[in-house]
Amino acid sequence: MMSPAAARNRQPILDVLRAILPGSARILEVASGSGEHGVHCAAAEPGWVWQPSDPNPNARDSISAWREHAGLDNLREPLPLDVAGIWPAGPFDAVVAINLVHISPWDVTEALMSRSAERLREGGVLYLYGPYRRDGRHTSPSNAAFDADLKARDPQWGVRDLEQVVDEAQQHGFMLEQTIPMPANNLSVVLRLHP
Repeated sequence: MMSPAAARNRQPILDVLRAILPGSARILEVASGSGEHGVHCAAAEPGWVWQPSDPNPNARDSISAWREHAGLDNLREPLPLDVAGIWPAGPFDAVVAINLVHISPWDVTEALMSRSAERLREGGVLYLYGPYRRDGRHTSPSNAAFDADLKARDPQWGVRDLEQVVDEAQQHGFMLEQTIPMPANNLSVVLRLHP
């Protein structure tokens, strides 16, 4: 499976992750989708151990195919992880969630924050990528249209208010470290776990 969006954003995402993570890191990616981000990042950073996961068996098949094609020792077999379910044992240096928060019900975001706080090392990073509203407003007409499309597909989905996401994260011990503008009116949101 190939994702045009992943092909466009994988290098900018890698650039951000390189800036916020050490050269040796254990990373759990949730909702990995096609698996292209994991392959790209693991190939670029051999010191990272990248653990992909997805609840969808078709996605896991895609991840496994990419993994086999790439032949990377530091890219693990995908796990059948549901964010609201039982997570693998940590500690992880980072949890990565790309295009998850807006394509899932809000309780998935709550579970993401809670489980990440349990599995990350102190000082570990929760990295979110996707579109967000800021101060209650969409950042572009295309994001407003995308939000309407998401809600038409499932009323529980939608582009979230960044402030609400950060508030939820803070309840679990995270501090907002930075937001970084990304391609196609998306943001990288870097949340760091503090004691």
